[in-house]
Amino acid sequence: MSQQSVTPAGFAPDPGAQSRALWLSTIAFTVCFAVWTIFSIIGVQLKRDLGLNETQFGLLVGTPILTGSLIRLMLGIWADQYGGRVVYTGTMVAAAVATFLLVFAYDYPTFLLAALGVGIAGGSFAVGIAYVSKWFPKEKQGTALGIFGAGNVGAAVTKFLAPVIMVAFGWKTVAIVWAIALLVTAAAFWFMTQDDPDLARRRATGQKPEPISALMEPLKNIQVWRFSLYYFFVFGAFVALALWLPRYIIDTYGFSITAAGMIGAAYSVPASIFRAYGGVLSDRYGARRIMYWTLGVSVLVSFILSYPPTTYVVQGIQGPMEFRLETGVIPFILLVFVLGFFMSLGKAAVYKHIPVYYPNRVGPVGGVVGLIGGLGGFILPIVFGLLNDLTGIRQSCFMLLFLISAVALVWMHMAILRMEREAAAPALERLPELPEMQPIHGAAQQGALRGHAIADWRPEDPAFWEAQGRAIARRNLWVSIPCLLLAFAVWMVWSVVVAKLPAVGFRFDTGQLFWLAALPGLSGATLRIFYSFAPPIFGGRLWTTLSTWSLMIPALGIGFAVQNPATPYWVFLALALLCGFGGGNFASSMANISFFFPKREKGNALALNAGLGNLGVSVVQFVVPLVITAGVFGAIGGDAQPVQGGSTLWLQNAGFIWVPFIAAAAFAAWFRMDDLTSMKASFADQAVIFQRRHNWIMCFLYTGTFGSFIGYSAGFPLLARTQFPEVDALQLAFLGPLVGALSRSMTGWVSDKWGGGRVSLLVFIAMAAGVYGVIHFIGIKDQPGAFWGFFASFMFLFFASGVGNASTFQMIPAIMGKDMARLMPELDAAQRRTQAEKESAAIIGFTSAIAAYGAFFIPKSYGTSIAMTGSPVAALWGFLAFYLICIAVTWSVYTRRGGLLHDIERGRASAPPATA
Repeated sequence: MSQQSVTPAGFAPDPGAQSRALWLSTIAFTVCFAVWTIFSIIGVQLKRDLGLNETQFGLLVGTPILTGSLIRLMLGIWADQYGGRVVYTGTMVAAAVATFLLVFAYDYPTFLLAALGVGIAGGSFAVGIAYVSKWFPKEKQGTALGIFGAGNVGAAVTKFLAPVIMVAFGWKTVAIVWAIALLVTAAAFWFMTQDDPDLARRRATGQKPEPISALMEPLKNIQVWRFSLYYFFVFGAFVALALWLPRYIIDTYGFSITAAGMIGAAYSVPASIFRAYGGVLSDRYGARRIMYWTLGVSVLVSFILSYPPTTYVVQGIQGPMEFRLETGVIPFILLVFVLGFFMSLGKAAVYKHIPVYYPNRVGPVGGVVGLIGGLGGFILPIVFGLLNDLTGIRQSCFMLLFLISAVALVWMHMAILRMEREAAAPALERLPELPEMQPIHGAAQQGALRGHAIADWRPEDPAFWEAQGRAIARRNLWVSIPCLLLAFAVWMVWSVVVAKLPAVGFRFDTGQLFWLAALPGLSGATLRIFYSFAPPIFGGRLWTTLSTWSLMIPALGIGFAVQNPATPYWVFLALALLCGFGGGNFASSMANISFFFPKREKGNALALNAGLGNLGVSVVQFVVPLVITAGVFGAIGGDAQPVQGGSTLWLQNAGFIWVPFIAAAAFAAWFRMDDLTSMKASFADQAVIFQRRHNWIMCFLYTGTFGSFIGYSAGFPLLARTQFPEVDALQLAFLGPLVGALSRSMTGWVSDKWGGGRVSLLVFIAMAAGVYGVIHFIGIKDQPGAFWGFFASFMFLFFASGVGNASTFQMIPAIMGKDMARLMPELDAAQRRTQAEKESAAIIGFTSAIAAYGAFFIPKSYGTSIAMTGSPVAALWGFLAFYLICIAVTWSVYTRRGGLLHDIERGRASAPPATA
């Protein structure tokens, strides 16, 4: 077949080939999308046949979405490198084979395996975006990509046709028909389309495809990830609802599968077809306006849909008046139609930007945005099912969508305001504080009423440091430490509270209690990723104040929630997630303090900030068991709760006790801390660490140390209560975090003297031995003294994890200092040292965020292990295997002869100065 060529400077494709490329790509994407969402219909029957619960159903429905999302990035890259036509055809053929093999699945695991293969169809989006965009000039790409994206209507095709076929012939026939349709479409696409103009030009000139590293370069930019969040909602939530709505409608309104499929299509059709119209509107009015409308309407509609049926009783003058709020089926369909319509506009608006700003990187950028969006389609159905199981509220899925859309809207608006403020900064600086003063405002009054950040900050200058720098830096440090200590206390308060909830009348099972202990770790770790960028944006003083005040929400919420045993479980879930505010504070606090100190004192300052801040874990586990035994706040604190045996507890004090200290610390932060104008760190500058393999290795190793410390801190009290119910372990729980925090702050010199790599290796050996000790004593828990062996093993683990927290952080600057000569040989020694320090700081912040997920995974592993086997031993064996891997990685990469740190730690090479 002849190929249409174009000149590099012009855009002159054959109109017929251009039209065929667009419309056949759209048809192919429609068929692929119909296959991708096939489980939204056949999954309902499989749920009945296999007896699945809500979470298992959500996983089955979401599994194809996972495959289709994860492969989008690579398929997009291949489409840019080798041409979209061949990659698109191959994708359809592979998906057709996997769909046909569905008929041979016979149980839940084999259906999950088959579903992974079906998901290949979802990767077609990234290929189609790259292929179609190359056929059109940028002024028409919004419309073209909007038309292509309308292939989302394949979800409606499945909802219209699949129920009819399934009812008449069974679900296997649906799979066979969909597989044949994919093969026919693949053949038509291959024989009726041409290679895209860019590939034709490259072939004509002999130009080779760009390497993957060059194609991935734009992923450093934060706007790519902001686009990804928008697409996570407008596309990921669309896919999730397309999969979830039939089941939701059947359960909520009692419709048959056929009727539910038709109603679900009322959502899917507008969310697909009108995507093309969204492209036209984005070309005409701009994507920003469309995104504001999309997210604004979505916030409103999802809030209405999230409101569960509620009966109100108002005590009126003439007696009680009762009324009920409930969304009927007709309003529901209309609201879902509106939500789908605006989601369709938003999908087109997001992708309007990509071919304009990344014309030669549409594949990887569109792939990663599509990947994150597709992951929404995988994650959200699972979370929907999980929320149903945990809360018992069907509308909880829309509650989550309301939260996501609100966060996306706020982030977009803040980014736009920041952009506008930066563009108008000179003019804004000349304005008075209040408009009333404008007639008499002049040069003498400019800035007179505004607070000033410290502009002259030279900590590396010895004279400046001695004269004024040290006093300012230490004042900020000593205000930061109690703020961070309180943050850790609030973060870990559930580790104590959950162990007492059954005693005061809450009927939560062991799995639910471990969820409450684990969720603060999940939210705190996630927030750390974002908090690390906050001080340069808001200023360290303002952000420390705001983040400290935010601790009031979970502290007060816990105090009120625990007083009533009728408080629903979902309220406790929300409060557990909000406790993550405390976990996120670590990243911003360390980032802020690091700017105040010179390199020669930075390590000690960060060790004090982190080590004494970590003491908050020990403080909460020491203080809470004491304060809940007395009415500390008198009448204003609420009544005591009776406990079996005739005693009483004031469990609300576990939250209330921190309130006055939070207020004092927040006021101190505002009045005693400072901002630095030199505190600047762009995302693009730091994003280079994602290309460094040692960043990911150190994330793994630091998860083994700090992840263990924070995870064991969160899970130890509840684990001890479940395994040794005859012992009141809460009175001793504080000792573990205390030992870990003190060992971190007091053993840094060991790593300085012997090398962080060698110390870390010994630490992981010690932690493997400690976990084996825990396993042993749980195995003989009925014997005398078993608890004390269990307790001693955990104290040993806490001590080793604290030493490892210091040693792994000591490794990072040494690693980057040594490796920078290989990574950037074009730089001179001074430039390499500066680059190593910058990357080391970024890696330290990122590893702290990843490792904090240990606060979620360790308690959750206990709960899952107990639920599946009746004992936590399976989880502990998993931890032991993890430490063995850490030993192997540390030795093979860093400490063996020939390892990166071998010569440095044995004095045979000069070690770079540590930055943190």
